[in-house]
Amino acid sequence: MTTKPLRAVAALAGAIALTAAATASAASAASPGGWTESGTSYTGSLTGGEGVASRADGSLLYRGLGSIPLALRVKGWNHIGDPDIAQGHVFDAYQGGDGATSKMYAVTTPGGQRYEYVHPLDPGEALNNSFAAVSPDAQWLVSGEWGSRDRLQVFPAPLLNPATPRTGGTLPQAGQLTLDRAVDNIQGCDFVSATRLVCVSDNDAKDLLQIDLPHALDGTAVTGQVTTLLPLPKRSICSGTFESEGIDFDPRSGTLRAEVVQPGVCVVSTTVYSYAPTT
Repeated sequence: MTTKPLRAVAALAGAIALTAAATASAASAASPGGWTESGTSYTGSLTGGEGVASRADGSLLYRGLGSIPLALRVKGWNHIGDPDIAQGHVFDAYQGGDGATSKMYAVTTPGGQRYEYVHPLDPGEALNNSFAAVSPDAQWLVSGEWGSRDRLQVFPAPLLNPATPRTGGTLPQAGQLTLDRAVDNIQGCDFVSATRLVCVSDNDAKDLLQIDLPHALDGTAVTGQVTTLLPLPKRSICSGTFESEGIDFDPRSGTLRAEVVQPGVCVVSTTVYSYAPTT
């Protein structure tokens, strides 16, 4: 969620290969919470360090500060969050600067047409727009703010929910998803079923969290139960502060992926940890 200077990321790009070589041999380990680490890959932070989503063909879509189209950057949207893909449509979460009074969700259709849905901030709402997570029925979009929060935000899924305008426009909140305990710095969430999300927290431990719902989202207020699953690995040849970022669940393969941006001069490299369901 913290903004990384583009010049610094680009200038240090040569460290990616060194970091990957040093950590590729790390062994997978069984983890609590129903997931077992099954693999490690790497992506450049400039275009992949903010989020990841899986396409229907099994390929991966990455997002980073370098992914922001110039036309949107000119409008003041200077941060992009963890994306999601539903029915071939790409959902991106954008935020503006410190004085922003709105946040924006962009939907790109399979044909490449982009529509912008702007949400004016409600009273007490933070300007942060960390991620977009679309429910399995493609009708609801879950998003989150930065800091310690006891809720996630729910919106009608732009374009796919018939309650939203067909070509972009204003996007109001739906019924809020209240959490039974506060969580810190949620960077991304994804649905693993209609009633369960897995989220990544950029707390000190870089925890994966599970949120269970009493029923599938329907636009009304709901309370979710939070469970801590496991801490993400922090492996690097560099020392310093790691940052957990995007998360994705691929329902076709059953693979869960979570990103950790490496510290120090290795910030140009983002590690993508893969997990398989524990049987």
